[in-house]
Amino acid sequence: MTALLKFLLITICVMWLLRMIAKLLLPFLFKKMVSKAQEKFRTSYNQQTFGGQQQYRSEPRNNGKISIDFIPPKDKEARAADKAGDFIDFEEVK
Repeated sequence: MTALLKFLLITICVMWLLRMIAKLLLPFLFKKMVSKAQEKFRTSYNQQTFGGQQQYRSEPRNNGKISIDFIPPKDKEARAADKAGDFIDFEEVK
């Protein structure tokens, strides 16, 4: 009986100590994880924006003017529909 009480008392003390340590360490660990994630996002975002802008913005942009770099080709069905003519909507009268 005393061995059982001794085991329970030690288990409760260990659990209490783990809880106290977790209360002290977890906020620190979470802050560290968040700061690492933010830094990783900043570096990847900076590489994407600044690296991409340097490649595509080699010539100065004119404000107020539109330039189209790429026009995708139409598929065959869309071209056939353009040549088909006008369509008239109708309602069936009963």
